[in-house]
Parts: sequence; C-alpha cells; structure tokens
Amino acid sequence: MPLPPLTPEQRAEALAKAGAARRERARVRADLKAGVLALGEVLEGRAQEEAIAKMKVLSLIEALPGIGPVRAGRVMDDLGIARSRRIRGLGQHQAAALVARFDGA
Repeated sequence: MPLPPLTPEQRAEALAKAGAARRERARVRADLKAGVLALGEVLEGRAQEEAIAKMKVLSLIEALPGIGPVRAGRVMDDLGIARSRRIRGLGQHQAAALVARFDGA
C-alpha cells in the first residue's frame, strides 16, 4: 500500500522529527563511547524515549568503548539476541544479560 501524499508542511515536520531522532541516537552513542553513560542507564530509559527505543541493539553495543562490529555480533549471538533486534524489543532477561556482560565487567 503506497503512502499517502504529504503536504509540504507535513513533509517538513516529518523531516524535522527524523533529524531530531538521529541527533538523539548519535548523542547516546557518543556518550556511551566517552563513558558518560553506562549501557544499563540506556536500557533502563528505553521505554521513555521513542528515538532510543527504535535504536538497533547492535548499534548500541558497537558504541561501547573497545567494541567493534565483529565482537558486537559475537556478543549478540552468545546471548541469543537477533542482530536486527531494536532496544524496545529486548526482553527482560536479554537486557539483564547485556548489562551483566558490559556494566559488570
């Protein structure tokens, strides 16, 4: 089913909203990389912020210091988390396993 045509105002509003979401996700990744935020803090607030809830878990793990794409993929495989999973879709036990793996180390 094709999307309905948007008015120029609706299109501008959607573009602004998407830009704000990308900036928020970039801020979270930068804060994780710098050590300002812990993985547990991001996962605790996952339901409150829509932009963060839609972020891929793989991208979140890769933002941690010293973690690259290969290691992030291995961690997700070890924990039984699909590589396409988004933060909102994490189960309670999966989130706890991630926190134990990275924040407990």
